[in-house]
Amino acid sequence: MPDLRQRFEQLFPELGKDRTFSQSVLATGQQVSLPAGQHICLEGSNCSHLAFVLSGTGRVYKLSESGREITLYRVEPGECCILTLSCIVSEKRFPAFAVSETELEAIVVPAATIQDWMDSTRSWRRYAWKLIAARLGDVISLVEEVTFRRMDERLSFYLGQKDKFPVQQKISVTHQQIAAELGTSREVISRLLKDLEQQQIVESGRGWIRLLKSPM
Repeated sequence: MPDLRQRFEQLFPELGKDRTFSQSVLATGQQVSLPAGQHICLEGSNCSHLAFVLSGTGRVYKLSESGREITLYRVEPGECCILTLSCIVSEKRFPAFAVSETELEAIVVPAATIQDWMDSTRSWRRYAWKLIAARLGDVISLVEEVTFRRMDERLSFYLGQKDKFPVQQKISVTHQQIAAELGTSREVISRLLKDLEQQQIVESGRGWIRLLKSPM
């Protein structure tokens, strides 16, 4: 098993090239493990730490007053949460919710250290701005989908992701989970899936879906 420094440098190769920075991460950070389903940040909370994800996945989402969710993005191994980073830099409160979607392992670094790095460490600034630019593109794409594409088109595109829904493979997922991904209600997803069943594109049961052929 690689030690913590090796894991960090493998997952964050751009940052790992700066050995002084790697040492600083390990010296100031704390390794943590979270169970699946644990809230990491609540809307309106202060961001006291930034997590460098080593394993598992975090999900960042917005919640409407009516209780509907929409996933903004996920934080995978080798990434940090850009909303947390922006809140630390701007000293604003967290504008969404973040939850560990799976068991999650990370190195968490205090906000004060992150602010110091923004002033003093070029490799960190370069990494941070690249991450922000990439994630901003993802969020713009999400806004375009929500604004300009019909929900049946968005559902077909979602189900057409071969890595998530391989054809003829039974996938454990609920209508509510799909609704949370796409920012709509469970009732709308159930109705649209029923239409796809009638077209013999999908089969579904309680807590599962099987794609019979590509919906695209």
